[in-house]
Amino acid sequence: MYETSLSPEDVARVTARLSTVERDWPTGRQPVHTCYVPAGRIIGSTIADWGREALESIEPELLPELPEGVLKRVEDKLRREPIEDLRIDFEDGYGAPEDDVEDMDAESTANLVSRWLAEGTAPPSFGLRIKSFDTAELRERGLRTLDIFLTALGEIPPGFVITFPKVTSVDQVEVFGEVLDLFGKDLRFEIQVETTQSIVDSTGRLAIPRFIEAGRGRVTGLHFGTYDYTAGCGLSAAQQHLAHGACDFARHVMQVSAAGTGVRLSDGSTNVLPVGDQKKHGWDTHYRLTRRSLEHGFYQGWDLHPAQLVTRYAAVYGFYREGLEADAARLKAYVQNVSGGVLDEPATAQALSSFFLRAVDCGALDPVEVQVATGLDESALRGLATRSS
Repeated sequence: MYETSLSPEDVARVTARLSTVERDWPTGRQPVHTCYVPAGRIIGSTIADWGREALESIEPELLPELPEGVLKRVEDKLRREPIEDLRIDFEDGYGAPEDDVEDMDAESTANLVSRWLAEGTAPPSFGLRIKSFDTAELRERGLRTLDIFLTALGEIPPGFVITFPKVTSVDQVEVFGEVLDLFGKDLRFEIQVETTQSIVDSTGRLAIPRFIEAGRGRVTGLHFGTYDYTAGCGLSAAQQHLAHGACDFARHVMQVSAAGTGVRLSDGSTNVLPVGDQKKHGWDTHYRLTRRSLEHGFYQGWDLHPAQLVTRYAAVYGFYREGLEADAARLKAYVQNVSGGVLDEPATAQALSSFFLRAVDCGALDPVEVQVATGLDESALRGLATRSS
């Protein structure tokens, strides 16, 4: 028996006010992108149309250099599942039509979603973006649109989410949550981080932790808004892009604020579209920015045009396939407790497992090749990905 100086009772008394830190991990599949389509342009064939237009846009000689086999995987993906997450847009991309037009679009798009669900053609996740709470007029219009849409939709399907834009205060998040309570349904929403006030509030504190808390479990994601945020920072048009340091600062704040909460992150968009004479420039830009987002730990982003699907999947697939061999070796060494020249921590094994799960979910890697490379099946990977210590 070893002698000690402290009694268990004294230690228990002194440490009693400390609570156990609980960490939540995102569950289920995270889409690699969110495609924003103005509500007035949504038709029954929108999802298939985006896939077809993306395929028709492909000119291999204009694409960035891709790893072997990636382009074929991209083409297969565009035929099978072109859109992983669709947002029916009633905000900036939609404009401000007459009230009767927006009422009609709200009901008709909800009916289309119901039809997609019945036919089995709905994307894995989807929802709508309402207008912001910037003014009383926008707030009333946005909530009316939401009411019409949800009333027409009826039962809330899995994967449904509402995008809440231009949030500037915790009060807005609290009120929006209380409005959602009135529907009596399990409704979740994403917060768009596109104002400076959504990063640092008027008291000088980080705003996002309070936003998440105010959501009372309803907040599922934080989506970065490139252009509103950079404009709010006073950047000139030429400097309003995802690779700017101001965007990096905002994204780092998003990461540390959401860590351990179960809230997912999505990067913003680029408005440099791969069309016409600037197709190559648009693809190069989108590919580079998508790879940069992935390297910074943002595994989802916005796509605004069908041709961007080509470089979205090309960049995502290339990222995962290039990391397969090295990451599998490290994860396998960790699980088998074998020294491979790198001494990894449990947190790294957790990140490596999440890497492979994301790759399988989007189609970048096949389950069999992941199991062969790592020695782990999907169940084992998910166990490691959610392990807290």
